[in-house]
Amino acid sequence: MTNPFETIHSEIQEVKNLITCIINQKKEEELDKFYTIEEAAKLLKLSKQSILIKIRKGIIKAYELNPGDKKLIPYSEIFSKLNEVKSLKYKR
Repeated sequence: MTNPFETIHSEIQEVKNLITCIINQKKEEELDKFYTIEEAAKLLKLSKQSILIKIRKGIIKAYELNPGDKKLIPYSEIFSKLNEVKSLKYKR
């Protein structure tokens, strides 16, 4: 007869491994994601105008796939600058 706690422990370990895989997969997907100015404004709780100003000043990098297209901001740019942008938000 096997120890029931060993069975439970192995099943819990398997669930932990699955959760870790899911989290890592989500992180990889997010790194490839781009946001529009409107989406970035909602995430950072700023106005679209504030985002545009920060792009113009070079605080946030944005890219256009073709000239005249919407500007797209990479996930890494938004979340690496999140604290910096929030601190700039309150400086006046």
